[in-house]
Amino acid sequence: MSENLLEVTRGELVENIHRGDIAVVGKDGKLKYYKGDPYKVAYLRSSLKPIQALNVFLSGAAEKYDFDDKEIAIMCASHYGEDLHKEVVDKILKKIGLNESNLLCRGAYSINEKFKDYQIANHIKLTPANSDCSGKHCGMLASCLAKGYSIENYNSMDNPLQQDIKKIIAGFCEVKEDKIVIGTDGCGVPVHGISLYNAALGFAKFTFTDDLEPKLKTACDRIFNAMNNYPELVAGTGGFCTELMKHSNGKLIGKIGADGVYCLAVKGMDVGIAIKIEDGNMHRAVPPVVMRCLEELNVLTTSEMEALKRFRHEHLINSLGEDVGKVNPVFHLNEA
Repeated sequence: MSENLLEVTRGELVENIHRGDIAVVGKDGKLKYYKGDPYKVAYLRSSLKPIQALNVFLSGAAEKYDFDDKEIAIMCASHYGEDLHKEVVDKILKKIGLNESNLLCRGAYSINEKFKDYQIANHIKLTPANSDCSGKHCGMLASCLAKGYSIENYNSMDNPLQQDIKKIIAGFCEVKEDKIVIGTDGCGVPVHGISLYNAALGFAKFTFTDDLEPKLKTACDRIFNAMNNYPELVAGTGGFCTELMKHSNGKLIGKIGADGVYCLAVKGMDVGIAIKIEDGNMHRAVPPVVMRCLEELNVLTTSEMEALKRFRHEHLINSLGEDVGKVNPVFHLNEA
């Protein structure tokens, strides 16, 4: 059963409580720490994008199109649709001989509220490249072309591309393929339901790749390095994923997913972490929970924690600019 992770206070009262579940798993497959139910099955949403991106390498697309680190990073992203993101998406499409009309994701306002306000105020015309998932879709198109699959329905489970991705998730996260629960994500592609334990196990494999077969090792190393080399492409200006990787000096990757999920791979400790907020709160609940986990595991230095302090405790600010409350982590990880 999930447990209390966060309390939101206003004045003297606890106004809201966010419950959730956490799994911390070592590369050896052992559950190291947990909170709530580490075997809870959840749709991992966009937090699985780094694992889905493995197919770009295993399909031969990365080699065929000589994708650089910027292009790999955007394939793992839930980006804000800023100009720097759209430029990389456009570059990929040009490289693979396609255009935005081939993307089966709809143009959408930014998932970042500040940039969304800017888009509205400036009457920005939205195109499929604005979608926070357009980089992932580019990777899927490239993989289809490399394998000779149809691109007309690449977002359908009937397309062999999606079968390939499902097989990769099953193998990498060590879950039986027929146990993966399939739904439809917000951008129209299949979404995968697996346990937090298995998701964390998959992410743990990004931390130590020497025992992986060569193509998979190359894929994991490239993805880990690309996300760290270009963290601004993984989210965007001021975004949690971006700031976390920017200020953790190459020791981890972190990826958010809709409806309150987050996955990390942490080198040094060689663990993967998977988090699910029960009520699906993504923006308020996820960053403080992630930061508390990293604090409990002594992952970040004092200076790194200081650089990320605004994500540790969100303050409630009213319309007058007054500080009227706070979001507080109230949990400690249990040792398995």
